[in-house]
Amino acid sequence: MGIQEDLIEIKSMLNDKKGVKEKKFRFPFGKKVGRSQKKKNYVITLVLNENGTFYFKKYQIIDQTIFHELIPRLATAGHVMFNKKGQPLIILPSWCTEPFSPKAHFDKSLNNGSNVKGFSILMNKMKSEQISSKKKLGNWIKWVGGFILLGIILYAVLTSGGG
Repeated sequence: MGIQEDLIEIKSMLNDKKGVKEKKFRFPFGKKVGRSQKKKNYVITLVLNENGTFYFKKYQIIDQTIFHELIPRLATAGHVMFNKKGQPLIILPSWCTEPFSPKAHFDKSLNNGSNVKGFSILMNKMKSEQISSKKKLGNWIKWVGGFILLGIILYAVLTSGGG
């Protein structure tokens, strides 16, 4: 009896979780960059500490640098990322003067062979070949069906007109 009750309880928990929506990520209040701040070259900075903690901060880009804890850090166009709403973001490790660069990381992964870009291209090619073969078979069936229908129509016209 104990196991059956546990199973019923687990099933009820699973059913309850289906209706719960996951929360979307939002920047902390006061850390978003508005229109006027975008024009003044402000950027959201995600600062990563050595112990694994992080926090958000807003900095203004002046002469392609930002000043974090009185240390100038590089902030060029290759280091700035944008989310769907156009919020500029820089990931800044506190142990390094250069921020995280997605382009450099992408190039490094291409050289290492750990990039999935080649696999996605290969999968798209395989999908397109699979779809094209189905289209050829579909056209062949249409032609055969058309010839059979044409033969039936011609037979009906020729046999009914001769009598």
